[in-house]
Amino acid sequence: MQSSDWEVLQRARDWLDQGYGAHLFTVIQTWGSAPRLPGAILVVREDGHLVGSVSGGCIEDDLADKARHQQLPARPAIMEYGVNQAEAQRFGIPCGGQLKIFAEPLTQTAQLAPMLESLSQRRLLKRSVHLHSGEVRHQYVLPEGQPYLESDWFHSYFGPQWRLLIIGANQLGSVLAAMAQALDFHVMICDPREEMRAEWHVEGADWLPGMPDDVVLEMAPDPHTAIVAVTHDPKLDDMALLEALKSDAFYIGALGSVKNQEKRKQRLRSFDLTEQEVNRLHGPVGLRISSRTPAEIAVSILAELIQERAQLQQTGLVSRVHRLAMA
Repeated sequence: MQSSDWEVLQRARDWLDQGYGAHLFTVIQTWGSAPRLPGAILVVREDGHLVGSVSGGCIEDDLADKARHQQLPARPAIMEYGVNQAEAQRFGIPCGGQLKIFAEPLTQTAQLAPMLESLSQRRLLKRSVHLHSGEVRHQYVLPEGQPYLESDWFHSYFGPQWRLLIIGANQLGSVLAAMAQALDFHVMICDPREEMRAEWHVEGADWLPGMPDDVVLEMAPDPHTAIVAVTHDPKLDDMALLEALKSDAFYIGALGSVKNQEKRKQRLRSFDLTEQEVNRLHGPVGLRISSRTPAEIAVSILAELIQERAQLQQTGLVSRVHRLAMA
């Protein structure tokens, strides 16, 4: 499964190859209860066809109408919506929310190539566009944060899709894998038990053969990776956690009660993990919502992942090594 950004940009490239013109829209900043975060993208074709999203729908409709009537800017520009209560209600932005959007004409596929390449290679690309000249600069960078305006330049980022590695192909693992894909996670599953592999039927999730610790090492978790152990078997879960807690994964969680988590942390301390690394473990995994069934537990886990991911998107991703260096 590709990221939603990749699918939007790939579709835009197809349109440009077919001879259509289009515009790329990126959310710069939001206030109030705007529905999309900075960095969300939308591409609108010259005849009003669109892919992606920058709001709940009404702004997309307005941009599509402007495209059909050739009213979109001919060079990079900033567009604002919801600047007053009447406009907020017209465009379906609740509670007086506001959006500032960067609009950029697309005329050739070369404009999209660096972004698609960065997504495919799991490298973070900083894309800078000059408002007046339309000049574009690209630079691979360490995680920095949200899109922003700097004088006459607009800076945005394109990079790795969020990944979720699930240790355990049980019922909870199956439900979690299915739900996570709808949240734009590339889902991978690891379980060395042959009987579990034989009964795995979730489409779209990549099966990674091997022992959990080897799989974690081979995939080289980065700050866009989450790892959740749900086998409830310490022999399997702890193997994955020993390597995961030393990685750059932004989230590491394990199923189990408070009492079992304390026992697990004591076991982990007996290996070569620091106290700081052990304390990175989210356990019991998920938000406390009184969940009981596999589906409810999956919701609680994904709710915590969404929360952690949103915080990182708001403040900027910082790798574990970089963070420790600044401590």
